[in-house]
Amino acid sequence: MTSRLIRPVAIALLTAGQLTLVTACAEKGSSDAKSGAIAVKATDDACKLSRTSAPAGSIAFEVANEGGKITEFYLYGPDDKVISEVEGIGPGTSRTMTVKVTEAGTYTTACKPGMVGSGIRGEFTVTTKHHG
Repeated sequence: MTSRLIRPVAIALLTAGQLTLVTACAEKGSSDAKSGAIAVKATDDACKLSRTSAPAGSIAFEVANEGGKITEFYLYGPDDKVISEVEGIGPGTSRTMTVKVTEAGTYTTACKPGMVGSGIRGEFTVTTKHHG
């Protein structure tokens, strides 16, 4: 008779655990909406970012090469020095570049189709980190 009681209790505990996990995921998703990875669509003649600003801290760029040439993606600092780069992104592939930026300011992004030249550049703003 005890085995009949154990089964419903175990199912109830499992269900409660699953609800907790779902709630945690939903909370994380809504609070990270602005700080999630920035999608970068790189083609042979364009470099489009889903957002052109982010708060200081860890910033992830998800670079998808939709062009026909191998490409690279760069983040340059306000002094035009390379802060981070990801190279060898083949056509039809994507790579993630995560960079820690501690200072607010105006930065530059660049996609380099064919891995040559100064690339297709765009302005990127890093804002002060929000607390709270």
